[in-house]
Amino acid sequence: MKILGDDKYMNKHLNIFKEFDKHLLNDEKPSKYFNEIKKTGIFYNVYPFTFLGDLIGVPQSLQHHPEGDVWNHTMLVVDYAAKKKQISKEPRTLMWAALLHDLGKARTTRLRKGKITSYNHDKVGKELVLNFLEYFDEDKNFIKKVSALVRWHMQSLFVVKNMPYAEIENMLKDVEPREIALLTECDRLGRGGLTEEKINSEKKSIDLFLYKITKR
Repeated sequence: MKILGDDKYMNKHLNIFKEFDKHLLNDEKPSKYFNEIKKTGIFYNVYPFTFLGDLIGVPQSLQHHPEGDVWNHTMLVVDYAAKKKQISKEPRTLMWAALLHDLGKARTTRLRKGKITSYNHDKVGKELVLNFLEYFDEDKNFIKKVSALVRWHMQSLFVVKNMPYAEIENMLKDVEPREIALLTECDRLGRGGLTEEKINSEKKSIDLFLYKITKR
């Protein structure tokens, strides 16, 4: 959704987007920038950055996410990705996927029988990522790759646990195994209160995921 005929408006938004890009690619902890700019109200008032603002206050299970809401989790994921981005074949794609990976939770989070769920947030998130990045006339290939990582970022859980939602063949048409595994690592380890034992357990799970999707 673009606002046509208002170049000033669009230029302002594009400049903000470029600032995001710069901090994602260059900062040791991009979360410092994002938490600081949050104070300006941009995530509450300026479309499409409101997609990120929608994550503020969205609850998560404290058992799995002691860091709190989806915004806090996203900031931890982005910081973890910043430490790992040089491993990626496409650092920019990884960093934007890390920032946008849980956009779908704002639309899907529900309390069901006393349990916080966000079913299909990966699928919903893909569509939101497309809307977000297309707003800025980003390169189509870049948009495709970021949205694909977001779409498939839950597959590690489904594959390792042999759940019916696993779609290995479809996933591998869209993403490279090591790239989706890397985003998965950022997602799993971008959480608060992780013990050394839990960290090792998560890494083993990701290794198993990678093995299962590459042995075919």
